[in-house]
Amino acid sequence: MDERMVPKHMETLQTWCGASTDLGPLERLTNLLLVEGLTDLQQKQHDFVQIEATKGTAHMSKKISLEKLFLPLSRFSIPPRILVTVGIAGIGKSTLVKLFVHTWAKGEMGTDFEFVLPLTFRELNSYDRLSAERLIRLGSPHLTESSFLSVGTRRTLLILDGLDEFKTPLDFSDTIICMDLQKEIQVDYLITNIIRGNLLQEVNVWITSRPTAASQIPGGLVDRMTEIQGFGDAEIKVFLDRLFVENQNLSDSVRDHLKVNRSLYALCAVPSFCHICGSSVGHVLKSTDGSLEASALPKTLSEIYSHYFKMVLFSDGQAKQKDAPRIEQVVNNNSKKMMNCLGRLAFYSLIKRKYVFYEQDMKTYGIDLSSLHIGLCNRLLLKEETPLSSVYYFPHLTFQEFLAATYYYASAKRALFDLFVESGMSWPKLGFLNHFKNAILRSLQSEDGHLDVFVRFLAGLLSPQVNKALSDWLLVRDEHHSYRSQVVGMLQNLLSVDRAVSCKTVNLMRCLHELQQADVAAHVEEALKNESLAGMLTPLNCSALAYLLQTSEICREEANLSSCLSHHTFQSLLSQLLYCSNLRLDNNQFKDSAMDLLGSVLSGKDCQIQKISLAENQIGNKGAKALARSLMVNRSLLALDLRSNSIGPQGAKALADSLKINQYLLSLNLQCNAIKEDGTKSLAEALINNHTLMTLHLQKNCVGPQGSKKLAEALKKNGGLKELILSGNCIGDAGAAALAEGLKVNQTLFTLDLQSNSISDVGVTALTRALCSNRGLISLNLRENSVSKEGACEIARALRENSTLRNLDLTANLLHDQGVQAIALALKENQTLASLHLQWNFLQSKAAEALSQALQVNKSLATLDLQENAIGDEGLTALASALKVNSTLTALYLQVVMVGERGARALAEALVTNQSLATLDLRGNAIGLAGAKAMANALKVNCALRRVNLQENSLGVDGGICLATALSRSHGLTYINLQGNQIGESGAKVIADTIRANAPECIVEM
Repeated sequence: MDERMVPKHMETLQTWCGASTDLGPLERLTNLLLVEGLTDLQQKQHDFVQIEATKGTAHMSKKISLEKLFLPLSRFSIPPRILVTVGIAGIGKSTLVKLFVHTWAKGEMGTDFEFVLPLTFRELNSYDRLSAERLIRLGSPHLTESSFLSVGTRRTLLILDGLDEFKTPLDFSDTIICMDLQKEIQVDYLITNIIRGNLLQEVNVWITSRPTAASQIPGGLVDRMTEIQGFGDAEIKVFLDRLFVENQNLSDSVRDHLKVNRSLYALCAVPSFCHICGSSVGHVLKSTDGSLEASALPKTLSEIYSHYFKMVLFSDGQAKQKDAPRIEQVVNNNSKKMMNCLGRLAFYSLIKRKYVFYEQDMKTYGIDLSSLHIGLCNRLLLKEETPLSSVYYFPHLTFQEFLAATYYYASAKRALFDLFVESGMSWPKLGFLNHFKNAILRSLQSEDGHLDVFVRFLAGLLSPQVNKALSDWLLVRDEHHSYRSQVVGMLQNLLSVDRAVSCKTVNLMRCLHELQQADVAAHVEEALKNESLAGMLTPLNCSALAYLLQTSEICREEANLSSCLSHHTFQSLLSQLLYCSNLRLDNNQFKDSAMDLLGSVLSGKDCQIQKISLAENQIGNKGAKALARSLMVNRSLLALDLRSNSIGPQGAKALADSLKINQYLLSLNLQCNAIKEDGTKSLAEALINNHTLMTLHLQKNCVGPQGSKKLAEALKKNGGLKELILSGNCIGDAGAAALAEGLKVNQTLFTLDLQSNSISDVGVTALTRALCSNRGLISLNLRENSVSKEGACEIARALRENSTLRNLDLTANLLHDQGVQAIALALKENQTLASLHLQWNFLQSKAAEALSQALQVNKSLATLDLQENAIGDEGLTALASALKVNSTLTALYLQVVMVGERGARALAEALVTNQSLATLDLRGNAIGLAGAKAMANALKVNCALRRVNLQENSLGVDGGICLATALSRSHGLTYINLQGNQIGESGAKVIADTIRANAPECIVEM
């Protein structure tokens, strides 16, 4: 081949990319999502429905950079021959292609390819028949006949952009096989033969498409599939800032408004829609100088597009007049006629799934081609020249859908026959409502949801705000009044049919939203907020609930459907629950059959559930097995909570077997499930292989000593588990000793909870000796065991040597003063322990004195809990002396420690100088009025305290007033509790108002 052909080809491609070569660095385009085929949602639903259902969040998929797109994924794989990149309309597929071609032509990317031949399906639509040779020449017209043959010997990339715009569906089951490069065949047959490898076997092929069209290609023929990411929060902000580069405040106002309207904001993940939406809201704000109330700004799709079209109309009129034109000055009969013709083209093409038009289409629908070059039409219908003809298309799919809706709306008022039958040959259909219902039913019957947004726009044209925006142009002023209530009733009747809730029924709820009819959704949302949904989930309300799962702020962090779902309603809602990221289904009396249903959802590619709680149901081992089967294929679930069910040893074994395969689940809670030693053994075996699970809760499961030994053996080999909760399992000293052996080897476990396990000094001695060498454990819970002063001495020894333990809970043991004195001595040396809980340990003043001495030296302890110990005034006085010099303690819990006035005075004196203590709990003592006065004086100068609890301290009204007076000026408190102090209702109100005078956010409990 003539070597001059390559640079000439690169120069041609620079021209093909267009005049503007500044295409980014665009992070989302240069990092694609690597996906394993299309989900059901992508294959069967409208682009916007896909985003709304998933709330604009990306799949949990690996990413692949654009520069590595055509390379093998590993040393043992080969480069992909057929690569498909999918993305919804307006996401940037063509921009991505131009970005790649431009950087390749500059020699910066894809250097393995000697030739890149880009073509669009719009161009291919101009041909009925092509050969493979002619196809290559279309991609590079300057290639000579002799040089064509060498394309196959040099690595070549053929790019086919926009499969969704191809005029002929690809049918791989009925195609003529062709292996002759020079034989001309139908273009769709040519494409299928290239994809199958019958033609151009050595050429790499990259196809871009909307997901629904990409589903035409059998998955087995696609070597690699990627997906373009939408905008994230940061990119939306950057995009709007650039859109309103001269007015940052306007950009912020637009973004704030969109974030309040979650559906619109989610759709802003699409760059094209982000531009339309931002421009529309910005135009409304600018036209009112920002004085318009938020409630009057566009909140629905129909309002957004109405204002956008009005903006385009007025910008055209503005160019012709110096002053801002009125609508009657801009609109004339010609423009109304043109909009009607464009609407007719849009509607009948939408029915046929046709998105690219030619001159013959223009003539068929009465569109004057000369008028397309100027004014409004030039903004609504774009033109592109191809080698054989001119191609026309709407700037975005939604433009076509909106114009189609305006045409259908206007025509439905006078049409005598079914408007969906273009020839007019149909049974008579009279009246707007009949035509409206026909459109709704047609959308419900559509397999791929291509009419869903069209019917939303159709419903939205009946809203008062849209009528106001488009009156005297596309709509007749106030005519919506005669239809609106009847359409609302029609939609609600359709939603009242008892059937499974689907994306179609949710779309009907969105039609009601477009109509500004939110009564049903608001009623269900209030019940959802108050957790009172039980008994009210009729078919209509189920549809509203599914809609709210996508749109309500209440469901943003967690969809709480506890105590309200029957098996029937659960089954009805099932297809929509899979799009909730955090799903709570506690206490619904679900049995094993419900888990069969849930398992089918968790097994689907569409599943977005990351956390699911099924606590306090009636799930047995069969239900656990159903969940386990789904975990073997699920890749989204991170946390599974099965507290308080009855899965037993067999259910635990099934889940354990799934954990040997599943490498995504991070947290598993099996508290109170009677899994016993056998179930624990199965889980322990799984932990040897599974290094992903980080949290395992096994409280109250009769694990016993033998189960603990199995877990200990697993800990020696597991490097992933961070938190192991074994409270209430009767593991005893033998189990504790076994776990201690595991801790000597394991250095990755952070938290070990052994509360209520009948562990005595023997078991504690084994654990503390392990702590001397362990450098991983951060938290150890030994509450409610039988640790005495001997065990405390062993703990003290460990604290002197251990430098990683930060949290130690010894509540409800038998430490007495001698045990705590030993621990206090160790704290003088230990500088890592941050939290120490000693509640209910029969402590008196000597223990407090020892801790006081430690606190004067220790620089790490931040939390000290001495509740329910009789340290008295003497003990608190000792602690107070430490607080005068200690600067690290931030929380001190002294509930029911037999403190009176003297102790309160000593503490108050310390608080005058202490600037580190933020939380102080003195509940259930008897500091009285004198103590209250002392505390009040301290609070006048102390600015560090944030939470103070003086509940049940015999303060009386006078004591409360003293505290309120001290806090009437500026203070730092965010919470104060004065309950149970005989203050009375009137006194409580005065005190609360006084405290909140300078700190309105402060919570005052009286």
